[in-house]
Amino acid sequence: MNYVKTFSLMVLLIVLFMIVGQAIGGNQGILFALIFAIGMNFFAYWFSDKITLKAYHATELTQYNYPQIYARVYPIVSNLAQRANLTMPRLYIVQSSTPNAFATGRGPKHSAVCITSSILNLLDDNELSGVLGHELTHVKNKDILTGTIAASFAGAISYLAWMAQWGAIFGGFGNNRRNNNVFGLLFIAIITPIIATIIQLAISRQREYAADKGGANLSGNPLYLANALEKLEYANRITPMQQTHLSQATAFMFIINSF
Repeated sequence: MNYVKTFSLMVLLIVLFMIVGQAIGGNQGILFALIFAIGMNFFAYWFSDKITLKAYHATELTQYNYPQIYARVYPIVSNLAQRANLTMPRLYIVQSSTPNAFATGRGPKHSAVCITSSILNLLDDNELSGVLGHELTHVKNKDILTGTIAASFAGAISYLAWMAQWGAIFGGFGNNRRNNNVFGLLFIAIITPIIATIIQLAISRQREYAADKGGANLSGNPLYLANALEKLEYANRITPMQQTHLSQATAFMFIINSF
């Protein structure tokens, strides 16, 4: 089902780009949008995890660069991965005062789990195991690819909205200006971010509930995750992450909305 969702998102991205390309640039716009959408799908599938990690300035967590943190986190993740019958994921850390975590990658054999530095000060080992179990369940359920594609999709829609807004300001682009309806472009500029939000909500709620259940099972006690979520919810309200151009596109990847 997750592969069907991912494929559907890719197809929908191509169709949406072609519609906007037609509205902005006529037949030439369709061709440009088709090439651009196919290229974006390719990079989203193979490199979206690297792009997301780099966007948050994540550093790979190893015994050489963070020995004390590694000594605490690695055994927890290794134990959870064995329980879940998963390949050990790559570990990353983001230096941030906002405690949080997320998983990314295109599948169980190419996955990464990322934590922020402040989560280590907030949670004890049991609570941390609940959070990391939640993220590993995302990996096991093979929905991290869907999430990363959805993030890329939302980012692309934001780019489309930006193009449509400028197209409306200048009365459209291309030689065939009769087809460049300003009101149509304004409609696209307004509706595309709404589409992105709906898609994210539809995907994230299903996967979050399943990951909560999996995290509770893997950690061995549902209260570990419940206590962690309560602490994280409060901390993220007090110290939210700084808004960036990727905030809307990637917010749903975190276990708690950081923004």
